[in-house]
Amino acid sequence: MTKTSIIATLKQYGSQQELTWEGPTPLYHQLYSLLKEQIIDGTISYGSQLPTEQELGETFGLSRITVKRAMDELSVEKLVERRRGRGTTVTYKYKPKPVKAPLVGMLENIETMGRHTLTRLLDIAEAIPPAEIREELGLQDGQTACRLVRVRLTEDEHLPFAYYFSWTLTPISTFSEEALKHNTRIELLRQNGIVLSRIDQLISAEPATSDVARELDLRENSPLLVLARRSYDKNGKLVDMLHCRYNPAIFQYQMSMELNEENH
Repeated sequence: MTKTSIIATLKQYGSQQELTWEGPTPLYHQLYSLLKEQIIDGTISYGSQLPTEQELGETFGLSRITVKRAMDELSVEKLVERRRGRGTTVTYKYKPKPVKAPLVGMLENIETMGRHTLTRLLDIAEAIPPAEIREELGLQDGQTACRLVRVRLTEDEHLPFAYYFSWTLTPISTFSEEALKHNTRIELLRQNGIVLSRIDQLISAEPATSDVARELDLRENSPLLVLARRSYDKNGKLVDMLHCRYNPAIFQYQMSMELNEENH
């Protein structure tokens, strides 16, 4: 991120937050807070060279002493590094933090989508997972898990929108084609005595491989939304690994969160 773009971004956010440099909050702290927010959320990225004290002072009409104090505060918090003759560099590396949400609501949403869509079973087998999967599931060499490959379709027009590939520590009989027509996987796990206590999800993107593209009626290398889901039982053991690949033109992943009053 260039100094010019950083200044433009700071001016934009400063305007949105109605920073007038007036009121009880010291000027240096207002500038410090503005810079810190943009660094912490990754807007101003790691390694970026911040504008000089003179440039910031001219941009916001502040004295160099005021700007210097704001920059010194950022340095004390290890967000930036200041070197004489080299300027100020952002040293904070932004890392996305996991969002925690009630598991009950998440399971309800998953089950609701399962009931209002259709499933086409492509493959079910008791198989030896790849080494990386075996390690995560705690399996020894030669041990098997249930491999399940499915396509999910819209209920009304029967349009394929999701390609699911999963490995589960259950007998193959857990997921018969008939059972999957009338139950979600979570319901079938529950029926087999597996109660989930935690689900971790990671959202990313990738191009469609030839087999996935074929099943979703897409061109090879078309962009896909990918959701990797790991489910744990009440003892904290990983029992299910699911990779969902979605056609973003049909499926979108939305989360709505509300702040409690004490967080406002």
